[in-house]
Amino acid sequence: MILKKWEDLPSEMQTAEVRPYYDILEKKKWSLICKRLFDIIVSLIMLIILSPLFLILAIAIKIDTRGPVFYRQVRVTQYGREFRIHKFRSMVTGADKGSQVTVSGDSRITRVGKLIRKFRLDEISQLIDVLQGNMTFVGVRPEVPKYVAHYTDDMKATFLLPAGVTNLTCIYYADEASLLDVAQDTDRIYIETILPKKMMLNLQGIKEFSFWRDIKLMFMTFFAVCGKKYEYNKKFMKEEKQANAH
Repeated sequence: MILKKWEDLPSEMQTAEVRPYYDILEKKKWSLICKRLFDIIVSLIMLIILSPLFLILAIAIKIDTRGPVFYRQVRVTQYGREFRIHKFRSMVTGADKGSQVTVSGDSRITRVGKLIRKFRLDEISQLIDVLQGNMTFVGVRPEVPKYVAHYTDDMKATFLLPAGVTNLTCIYYADEASLLDVAQDTDRIYIETILPKKMMLNLQGIKEFSFWRDIKLMFMTFFAVCGKKYEYNKKFMKEEKQANAH
């Protein structure tokens, strides 16, 4: 992928807060090119290999409840561009009319949905988005416009790269739903508490970006899905405490 020139970025991204992250990525052009080539080749191969699983999931979803196979919610990706994400539908049709974050035991989740969420099978259809260039394997998870509206200026630096299928927040916040279980206002808790913590990790990820780091995170995600638990890095905990103190 090729990073746009600074002057060609959306005006809301041409800020002093975004510039340091831009300068870091601008020096890693070859890593960005390798990242996109990897996305195209691997997503195409995986789509071919997993096509039988796609068919099985599609049939199971259609038999379980009425509605489309894919959930095509609007999300935000590189440069603040909106797109419709591909996710195997795990909730009843019209579930997004309420809160757009999910808690464990959510009544909107279907029977098949519980199974595919447990093993993150709802996410594999995002291989389509990766191949199309709307997403990348490793990057900031795409948020809905409702939550993007609450981004601070430095958070907008995450739009320098396409939205991702996985990253550190997917590993450290794998139990995000359980964190929201006790909340009366899930949207407020997500925006005020969880989102800032996740974005701290996301911004750190841009500072440390490299093609090989992406490969490492993909393996970490695989092991996390298989049940391995990763402890929250002490360095991030220290930075989080400092941020909260301010």
